Amino acid sequence: MLMTFNEAAALPGFELLPGAESGMENRGFDSVCVDSREIVPGALFVALPGEKTDGHAFVKDAFAAGAAGALVERAKRETYGLTEAAREAGKSLVLARDTLRGLQALAAAYLDRFPAMLKVGITGSSGKTTTKELAAAMIGAERSVVFNGGNLNSDSGLPLSVFHVRSGHEVGIFEMGMNRKGEIAELAAVLRPDIALITNTGSAHIGMIGSERGIALEKRAVFSRFTGKELALLPEGGAFSELLAEELNGRLKFFGKTSSKKFGGAESRGLFGSTVVWDGESVNFALPGEHNLMNALAAAALADAAGVSGEAVRAGLAGAKPLFGRGEVIAGEFTVLRDCYNANPDSMDKAISLCDEADWDGRRVYIIGSMLELGDGGEAAHEALGERLAESKADIIFLFGEETKASCAKLKDTKNKFVFHTNSIDDLRSKTRENIRKGDMILLKGSRACALERVMPV
Repeated sequence: MLMTFNEAAALPGFELLPGAESGMENRGFDSVCVDSREIVPGALFVALPGEKTDGHAFVKDAFAAGAAGALVERAKRETYGLTEAAREAGKSLVLARDTLRGLQALAAAYLDRFPAMLKVGITGSSGKTTTKELAAAMIGAERSVVFNGGNLNSDSGLPLSVFHVRSGHEVGIFEMGMNRKGEIAELAAVLRPDIALITNTGSAHIGMIGSERGIALEKRAVFSRFTGKELALLPEGGAFSELLAEELNGRLKFFGKTSSKKFGGAESRGLFGSTVVWDGESVNFALPGEHNLMNALAAAALADAAGVSGEAVRAGLAGAKPLFGRGEVIAGEFTVLRDCYNANPDSMDKAISLCDEADWDGRRVYIIGSMLELGDGGEAAHEALGERLAESKADIIFLFGEETKASCAKLKDTKNKFVFHTNSIDDLRSKTRENIRKGDMILLKGSRACALERVMPV
């Protein structure tokens, strides 16, 4: 059991309406879920309001699926007939003013039960998931680790991940994402990390925050719950390093090629990664590009701070495999760099540079999708992308999405490249298959909404 309903209701701002059966308040829940379709018996269903649907409309479905109770908003209890529904089903209702804040408060209270566990928080404009996975592999070689799976790094995703912590876990590693102002501060209040790392600051989500400086200030909130003894890890040479370190109530260390003292250099193997020397011994690291080398050094800094050996770090590097759409190299008749999980101007430039710099005898085919969530700067960013592509080594450029029309306009006078733009995924698929041939290197890069994996060559 994770928590009894009485324990949940004892938190500030909560109230319990026990079910019809006596003693229900002494029962509890074994898991926490926000999707009524994924309920397992004994779960607590958290009714979150959404843009299109409201979780309160699915409380009865959750009860029918075996939920032990539900966390609901006081103001919606009667609107959705939840008091009667809980009474009829013999279930408990935990009442709060706001169910998202309630979920976060429950997660924070649950974490308080594991004071001996080292808590690690990772945020940044890019590289968070890769750094988390690498750090988990490195530290997990010698210590019991729990971490948020997939991309569960949001204001609801991280709290849900916290409920996977168990008494045997020695280290918890949690990625912390941001889609709005104040979100990192909220997540820091839940996790209260002992070690917090910022991978980098860039232009991802700039349309929501307004400026890169504003993004840096938001990321800095990962340190907001420090009490003096915690450790902050920052990338060396970062544009906002001084800003990120301002008013830090804790210890500060940097990571990078110069700052990471156990790093002995790396030799590039192009699209197939690099050979890295760590703590005096070399190991092959399969993730390509300078940005992934920095992700590896970030993860190694976390592993070092967690007290694991150089051997554990090398084991994590050696076992690294790219996640879907994050720098995957797929070899065959065509060699495809599938890097289409997300995109912003920084990551786009890194992907193009990686392909430009690769030692390659065949043609280079760059399939580029729109970069989204850039706000008022979107058109200028896509114009700059067009200029970058014009200077690139690409032989063929396919542009997909309304936003890339601005990129296409900057390529119209390019004589030595074939350029094609479309808003239709079917047209893109057809045109690429007409034009690619055996031996081509193909880059797939665009925001997640573009789903460029749909044009993977067969």
